[in-house]
Amino acid sequence: MKNLIGIILIAILTLSIINNPLTETYLATLKLDAEYISTDQNDLYNQIVNKADQYSIKPQDARIDKVWKAIPGYNGIEVDIKASYKNMKQDKQFDENKLVFKQVPPSVHLKDLPAAPIYRGNPDKPMVSFLINVAWGNEYIPSMLKTLKDHNIHATFFLEGRWAKNNPDMAKMIVEAGHEIGNHSYTHPDLKTLSSDRVREELINTNQVIKATTEKQIRLFAPPSGSYRDEVVKIADSMNMQTIMWSVDTVDWQKPSPETIVTRVISKVHPGALILMHPTESTAKALDQLINEIRKKDLRIGTVSKLLDEERIIKVNDGKLKIEKK
Repeated sequence: MKNLIGIILIAILTLSIINNPLTETYLATLKLDAEYISTDQNDLYNQIVNKADQYSIKPQDARIDKVWKAIPGYNGIEVDIKASYKNMKQDKQFDENKLVFKQVPPSVHLKDLPAAPIYRGNPDKPMVSFLINVAWGNEYIPSMLKTLKDHNIHATFFLEGRWAKNNPDMAKMIVEAGHEIGNHSYTHPDLKTLSSDRVREELINTNQVIKATTEKQIRLFAPPSGSYRDEVVKIADSMNMQTIMWSVDTVDWQKPSPETIVTRVISKVHPGALILMHPTESTAKALDQLINEIRKKDLRIGTVSKLLDEERIIKVNDGKLKIEKK
C-alpha cells in the first residue's frame, strides 16, 4: 500500500513539473539551443565565442574636458554571438566579415553632465557637422541648400529669431529640406554682457518664433559671435537646450576666397569637428569642394544632433566591415 501511495505521489509530482510554465520555458530554450547549434558545428560556435573579446570595444562615457568642455559619450561594440553564428553556420567556418555587432551604450551621457558648452563631438566618431548661423545672407541660402541636397547632406541652421520672423518662407524652406534648426538669439546681442532676464527673453522669443514658423521644438543654442558666460549656458540648459560652439571656423564673414575657405577648413578638420559658417558668397561657392575634401578624409557629415549622439559608426569598405581590433 505504501509503495502504491509513493508511486502515485511521484506521478503527481512529475506531472506538476512537466506542466509547470517555467519548466516548459526551460525545455523550449533547450530545444531552441539544440536546433541553433548542431553537434558538428560546436567548434564554429566556440570559435566565435573565443574570438569575440578581441573585437569588443568599451563604450566611452560623456565627460567634461578642461579644454573642450562637454564631450559626448560614444557607444562601444560587442559581437552578437548567436547572430554571428547564424551568419556563418551554412559555410561551417569562421568569417570575420560575417560577424554581427551590437552597440553598448555608455553609463554617463551628456544629459548627466553639469551644464557646459560643446565645442566638438566625440574625437573617435568619424563625423563632422556644419553649423550655419543665419541672421543675413538670404541670397546665398538657396544655393547652399541645393549643394547640400546634391550631396544628400543635412546641416544645422541656427536662426536668429528676428530673421526667422521676417523670413518665414525661407525658414520653412530650410526645414522642409530636412535640415536641423537651432536658436541663435533674437537680436544677435553680446549675451556675455546681457542681464539674465534679457538672456532668457532672447532665447524664449526666438524659440517661440521658430516654433510658430516651422513647428520645430528647439534643443540647440549657438551664442552670437560665440560670446557667453557660464550663466548663459545654465539658462539655456534650464530651457533644455545645449550650448553649441565650434572647433573649426571658416571665418567666412571676412569674405575670403572659396579656395581659402577650403584650405582653412581641411587643414584643421578632425573627427567630431563642429564647423562654423554663414550664408556668404564665399561659402556658397566653396561648399561643393569642401564636402568632397572632407569625404576624402573618410569623414561623414551630419547634423549637430547626429554628431552628438552616441551611435558608433562601423565603417564598411568594399562591402566588408572595417573591424577595429584590440
